[in-house]
Amino acid sequence: MPYPEMMIKPMREEVTRLGVQEMKTVDEVDAALGNAEGTAFVFVNSMCGCAAGGARPALAKALATATAKPAKLLTVFAGQDLDATARVRSYFGPYQPSSPSAALLKDGEVVAFIHRHEIEGRSPEMIAAAIVTAFETHCA
Repeated sequence: MPYPEMMIKPMREEVTRLGVQEMKTVDEVDAALGNAEGTAFVFVNSMCGCAAGGARPALAKALATATAKPAKLLTVFAGQDLDATARVRSYFGPYQPSSPSAALLKDGEVVAFIHRHEIEGRSPEMIAAAIVTAFETHCA
């Protein structure tokens, strides 16, 4: 069952104010990811503490410091936009569902993936460094 919107609105806005496009429906996901050309970064947002203390601050740091960035910056909210999240995960191939998480796709293939276990217990700076490395490796 989805969370009450008033609870997650600030968590959504923490990501969308960075210029990340939110996808709430299957149609929005397919419109954003259906054309496999180019690069797309998908951030799977979450209510959990590791999203609040690590993943979202890391995303902000990465976007502020990366010299190369993907053509599309996208997000879904796990636990809230259930159908959109399931559809996004269908684009992730063999990677198991995880939230929070992040995937960088290039021409429709996942070229970098950050699982929840790679977020938990790490500082935002460490997570941001992994995101920046993925961007600069695959988006330059």
